[in-house]
Amino acid sequence: MLFFVVFLLFSVLILRLGELQIVFGDDFKREIERTEDITVNNPVPRGKMFDRNGKVIVDNKPLNAITYTKYQQTTQKEMLQTAERLAKIIDIETKKLPVRDKKDFWILIHPEKAKDKITEKEWALYKQNELNDKQIYDLQLKRITENEINGLNKEELKTLAIYRQFNSGYALTPQIVKVNVENKEFAMVSENLESLPGVDTTTDWTRTYAFGSTLRTILGDVTTSEAGIPKEQLEKYMARDYSRNDRVGKSYLELKYEDVLHGQKAKVKNVTDKTGKILSTEVVSEGKRGKDLVLTIDMDLQKKVENIIEDEMWSAKQKPNTALLDRAFVVLMDPHTGEVLSLAGKQIGKDKNGKTVMKDFAGGNITTSYNVGSAVKGATILTGYKTGAIQPGSTQLDEPLRIASSPVMSSWRTFGRINDLRALQVSSNVYMWKTVIAMAGGQYRANQPLPLDYSAFDTMRQSFSQFGLGTRTGIDLPNEMSGFPGADRTPGLLLFLSIGQYDTYTPIQLAQYVSTIANGGNRIQPHLVKEIREPVMENNELGPIVEEIQPKVLNRLDMKESWIKRVQEGFRMVMQVGDGTAVSHFKSADYSPAGKTGTAEAFYDGSDKSKRGTEVMNLSLVSFAPSDNPEVAMAVVVPWAYQGNSGPSINNLIGRRVLDAYFDLKKERQDKEK
Repeated sequence: MLFFVVFLLFSVLILRLGELQIVFGDDFKREIERTEDITVNNPVPRGKMFDRNGKVIVDNKPLNAITYTKYQQTTQKEMLQTAERLAKIIDIETKKLPVRDKKDFWILIHPEKAKDKITEKEWALYKQNELNDKQIYDLQLKRITENEINGLNKEELKTLAIYRQFNSGYALTPQIVKVNVENKEFAMVSENLESLPGVDTTTDWTRTYAFGSTLRTILGDVTTSEAGIPKEQLEKYMARDYSRNDRVGKSYLELKYEDVLHGQKAKVKNVTDKTGKILSTEVVSEGKRGKDLVLTIDMDLQKKVENIIEDEMWSAKQKPNTALLDRAFVVLMDPHTGEVLSLAGKQIGKDKNGKTVMKDFAGGNITTSYNVGSAVKGATILTGYKTGAIQPGSTQLDEPLRIASSPVMSSWRTFGRINDLRALQVSSNVYMWKTVIAMAGGQYRANQPLPLDYSAFDTMRQSFSQFGLGTRTGIDLPNEMSGFPGADRTPGLLLFLSIGQYDTYTPIQLAQYVSTIANGGNRIQPHLVKEIREPVMENNELGPIVEEIQPKVLNRLDMKESWIKRVQEGFRMVMQVGDGTAVSHFKSADYSPAGKTGTAEAFYDGSDKSKRGTEVMNLSLVSFAPSDNPEVAMAVVVPWAYQGNSGPSINNLIGRRVLDAYFDLKKERQDKEK
């Protein structure tokens, strides 16, 4: 009987084995041999930036890097073991580890001690579902002492720092563990890759700037691998196939042209077995560096302009009443195309050691605004023509204005009866005031009230915006401001609006305004990118053009061509004829400049809070040259230039030297070509 029972059991076993081999054998074989194709995207360097003459401005410097890729079957325990092995090979920064991460890590490596943080009563409540996992974990975190956190040794902290990087992204996406790795560490990790699953050695990059701090703020910044995509933009970028730790542009040109500069990631297919072990690797598509930007900026000219600003600011600071002077701006622009040739700004401040230094503040050309004074009088005259308040050649009596219940108002000098050209030449305030009084339906009578139609505020501002004043210019940079219109409406403030002492304007707006006059009435959109080009592997070579940025006319002045020519002539007289306000600085120039100076009574609003509200003088200058065929337009703004009634004419000093530099550089290049 025993033999028979054993016989039956073996017969059943043999039949079952036969069934498994014959019926299900192929299925089991496929399961054992099952592999999985996993495609990994590897980041590539960003596109470069060149100036208009083909000189590299922003480049990429290769750096040794260590990455980690988490595969789908990788467990937390395996990641921790790999982090522990890697910590024995490399050094890594641990000073910035958050306390919360240290507590999480303490629980991870001390599970039994973490359990002891919970009382028997609390465990009982947990078993009764009155406490959940999160509540238990929060209690453990809360009860970890400072001594226990401080008890983490150096190797454990290094392991934590590495483990934290391992967990910083999604599965199948390489995460940067350490960048700028020393050659010795890089070699040691490369030799031990078999015992470090998921770890790899590769080449990363960092941005380099060929011209140092020149134009630095406008070029923008890129996030670090550690910071990755800013939290507020994460959803947008992840939807476009970015990885969490990808570096992206975070300011100015790097941000504005992120889609162009980012590049096409390399795609690598890894074949893995069911445990996640890589069996083979195949390159699906080569990565492609981001496209290159050719800027409109002339870096040789930019350097000269920045040096001029610095020289004149330091010189002015040696003179009395200039304690609050701390910044100056210059914009050079092609008035016909909108190409920005130079965008310069400097600000005096303190470095990290407390030393007084000159810093780049080119961004202030679009992000800060000021009362600019009489530089806007060209727009006032043209608005007067358009509304019928004056006609070309109209005369007004420049005299002190005595309005009831108001202080006496006058030009800087009494000029008697003058026409519109003379008013621009000598910068008559009274001519502008009487023009805007007529525009507002008023009539000046000495010592009498001055009722005005306050809709003239809207008329003036709408007209000024057609030149680019008080509205965004459309420059291809983020965060451009439009300036601040004054909120109150009184007769006196309307008069101040007409001479640039009420609303505030940015330096780039002044450049667009004077370009509109220079080119005959087209408001051209300024731009910093001239071309987008395909990248090439050769050193600093320019590839084929992908896109060439064309001039864009935002609007055309609704004014007669003869009116605009008359204001152009008035601007020429300012700099070349008789007692024009800028003749002393520009008459000797051989390039026939035209322009308008500006001085505005303003109030200090800078970083020294104790001085805010102090009365100061803002200086400005708009210009174009040559006057009969303009090829360059310029705006100069020097806020808070001095206190009191007189000070250095730093606006004219900067303006003359900058235009000289432009035409001298042009001549040098022409001579070299001969």
